[in-house]
Amino acid sequence: MTDENTKQAAQEYLAAKLVEEEQANEEKLNRSAAVACAPQVWKSLKEAVFAQCTEWNSVTQEQTLTCRETPLGDFRVWCTAKSQQMTLHYDVKNLLITVKNTARPEHEKDIILRIEGYDTGSSREARLMRNDQSVNLPMFILAELRVLAGMSRQRNA
Repeated sequence: MTDENTKQAAQEYLAAKLVEEEQANEEKLNRSAAVACAPQVWKSLKEAVFAQCTEWNSVTQEQTLTCRETPLGDFRVWCTAKSQQMTLHYDVKNLLITVKNTARPEHEKDIILRIEGYDTGSSREARLMRNDQSVNLPMFILAELRVLAGMSRQRNA
């Protein structure tokens, strides 16, 4: 009986070790994908913000929102009607994007978005994550622009 118990325990050990090795490999591949794709994720975010600002301005038929990249590489959006600004800062080293919005109430913290790699089944890509959930980029940007313009995040709120 002891031989069977020993054999089973050894098999459990090997299975656990294999799972740990697979997880470590998966994390390594995801990190590599995040590093490789991070510049494109940052570029896509800037383009999406710019596109929504352009659409906003076309509806209002005035230059309500102004977008610019700063010499430091940050991306800023100004709301001329409210004298407020939103800054998006890309931390290349840590794969983080910090969103500061001066129109947000003081008790609300800056928003931290993390660039994370993931397996698509056939390849690896990267996406923005917040609080361990994938970011719905159009909804996120619209909510921040609404706050910037002095409105509530959601239309119903």
